[in-house]
Amino acid sequence: MATKLPALFLRTEKPPWFDSATTTAISNLVLSILYKATPNQPALERLLPHLSSHIVASVIQQNPNPQLGFRFFIWASQTKRLRSTFSDSLVLHMLVEDHPHSFDLYWNTLQDLKNSGFPIPSDAFRVLISGYAQMGFAEKAVEVFSTMKDFDCKPDVFTYNSVLHVMVQKQVFLLALAVYNQMLKLNCNPNVATYSILIDGMCKSGKTKDALQLFDEMTHRDIWPNEITYTIILVGLCQGKRPDEALRLLNTMKERGQCPDVITYNALLNGFCKLGKIDEAYGLLETFERDGYDLGLKGYSSLIDGLFRAKRYDEAMSWFRKMMEEDFEPDVVLYTIIIRGLSDAGRVKEALKLLDEMAERDLVPDTYCYNALIKGFCDMGLLDKAQSLRLEISKNGCFPDACTYTILICGLCRNGLVGEAQQIFKEMEKLGCVPSVVTFNALIDGLCKAGELEEAHLLFYKMEIGRNPSLFLRLSQGANRVLDSASLQTMVEQLCDSGLILKAYKLLMQLADSGVVPDITTYNILINGFCKAENINGAFKLFKDLQLKGLSPDSVTYGTLIDRLQRLDREEDAFGVFDQMERNGCTPSFAVYKSLMTHSCRKKKVSLAFSLWLKYLRNLPGSEEEAIKAVEEHFEKGEVEKAIRGLLEMDFKKKDFDLGPYTIVLIGLCQARRVKDAMMIFSVLEECKVVVTPPSCAKLIRCLCHEEKLELAINVFHYTLEKGLMLTPRTCNQLLNYVLRSQERNKYVLDLVSKMKSFGYDLDAYLYRSTKFLLYGHWNTQEIENASPG
Repeated sequence: MATKLPALFLRTEKPPWFDSATTTAISNLVLSILYKATPNQPALERLLPHLSSHIVASVIQQNPNPQLGFRFFIWASQTKRLRSTFSDSLVLHMLVEDHPHSFDLYWNTLQDLKNSGFPIPSDAFRVLISGYAQMGFAEKAVEVFSTMKDFDCKPDVFTYNSVLHVMVQKQVFLLALAVYNQMLKLNCNPNVATYSILIDGMCKSGKTKDALQLFDEMTHRDIWPNEITYTIILVGLCQGKRPDEALRLLNTMKERGQCPDVITYNALLNGFCKLGKIDEAYGLLETFERDGYDLGLKGYSSLIDGLFRAKRYDEAMSWFRKMMEEDFEPDVVLYTIIIRGLSDAGRVKEALKLLDEMAERDLVPDTYCYNALIKGFCDMGLLDKAQSLRLEISKNGCFPDACTYTILICGLCRNGLVGEAQQIFKEMEKLGCVPSVVTFNALIDGLCKAGELEEAHLLFYKMEIGRNPSLFLRLSQGANRVLDSASLQTMVEQLCDSGLILKAYKLLMQLADSGVVPDITTYNILINGFCKAENINGAFKLFKDLQLKGLSPDSVTYGTLIDRLQRLDREEDAFGVFDQMERNGCTPSFAVYKSLMTHSCRKKKVSLAFSLWLKYLRNLPGSEEEAIKAVEEHFEKGEVEKAIRGLLEMDFKKKDFDLGPYTIVLIGLCQARRVKDAMMIFSVLEECKVVVTPPSCAKLIRCLCHEEKLELAINVFHYTLEKGLMLTPRTCNQLLNYVLRSQERNKYVLDLVSKMKSFGYDLDAYLYRSTKFLLYGHWNTQEIENASPG
């Protein structure tokens, strides 16, 4: 049936300026076409020049028939100028409000239009994807995207973005990247929102390096980040412990004319605080405030959290009081921060009182809040209190989560109650609470430390196979075996290229639901357990397995193996692993260098230890090559004092001074019987007001005694008394024995014993029987000599 249009509308190709009456008239006309015309597309096409996005929204809003509303929306979406977010939200509301009937109706509408030969625009599917996503039906949302090809509809960038957002929310990052790659292959150009979604996902999953690569790729495509993208990257850099880069990026953002908002400033402030860089955070705050930033509740929360993390407890509470004076209302998040901070400081009673304060403010503690308190009680060994709090959680409508159980398992294992920890683990599974990788790691670590290596290994296998052994076996068998993340990514890419995106999604979700996957921490715990049990072959088998599973060994993995090989006197193998570590691009931590230095010194290879120290310094960012070279030359010439002074000069420029390598070299020189050089290091450190460690002093005293340099040995002992350092019974007895056997005993022994007693040494408990025998013999001799006639 044809519909006659008013002559006014037919005289012009461009719509006139419509008043509200005209808009209403056109809307009514459209509605009449929708109700009477079959098919209605030709009549609507004639009206097209006079329609606007506002009229489209008005028609959808007024139409009492949902199917006709859906039909008109899909027809209007063909024309770019008729699209609007308001129309999208109206259709979205219709879908969600009458679920599931409305979704079925929408699908029927799509099918009818397809059967009539009508070309369906991408927007029609994008709204449907958003509808399912809003209802929490992620799989259905992915199914919509997969079905588009059956309707001969090619997704546009906005539809890609909608489904990518769903995938990132469900943490199926492999699939999100595969869909992104497919998007590029099909010449659909990504926009800033595409990259923001993907970068956000990468940052939240801890893949900062991959996020930065995407950021670079984005700029290479001449797509410039907006405030949202910059904020996401800033957060990612802070999470990746790269705050200085984050700060540089903020300055770049400003230089490019992008104005940071309160969210950006809060993100950077929070990043610095979480890393314990409080003084730098204060400096940032001053700069931000000059830019017009106001420290709101989130800002205060970040500062208070950072101060607690830096163990500046009183300062944190001072900021809390200041915030309250400014009439800010604390929320559950801030109370949780304070409760956790006080609990970590051992001030659990104060933390407990805050629960009452929350109740007075009508704030209900959540599981995170209770977990902070439970951890505080566990850390103090008050396990019964911790258990009772776990039971209390459910009274407030919350439930213990995987973190609650993990905290309890850690606490029980730390107190040697591994059996009870296993019971808690079984209980959480019965209650349907899925153990996280951290839960597994905590129990595996407890079992290893209790010597239950076989039990730990069984738990590891349970973790690896998960709750769906058939899926694990299916993937690990057949032509396209999936054994690691790389082969899994290949499989997902192939499925996407074949148009089987829904199948890829289901596979990844099955894997996610089938249990947690052992991470590098899991392997490190087991490798350490095997090493301590002196099963180095088992440790190396795990080392190979983790790489086959797509994991990369970290500094802890290599360090554990290197240390054990050194202890087994397999020095060549240890340095082989060290070389492999560097070849594989894993930067050795200082702990690894110190382990190699310590074992080299035990073999009296002080020069090797020293060269390792210098190698570490050379690999540091901003290393002073000329200064290091000068130190190296001094040591090679035997000018130990100049070498140590050069090293101290470099170290004093750093914020964090580490005495460790000085201690290792000093003790190493003693072991190599180079007592003069060791004494030189001691003197330089004393002069520079660096407190020498008790082990260094003890080793030096013993070596000086062996070299019969008693006066120097006693001077070092006096140094320990001045600095408040208490030495072991072995060192004290050795010193007294050498003094008592020397010809100068009358000169030193009485003063030495008197000072030890005044310092707080319990001589009766501290001195060996042989030492006491020599002392009594000395005092008896003294009495006889004093009684003899002059």
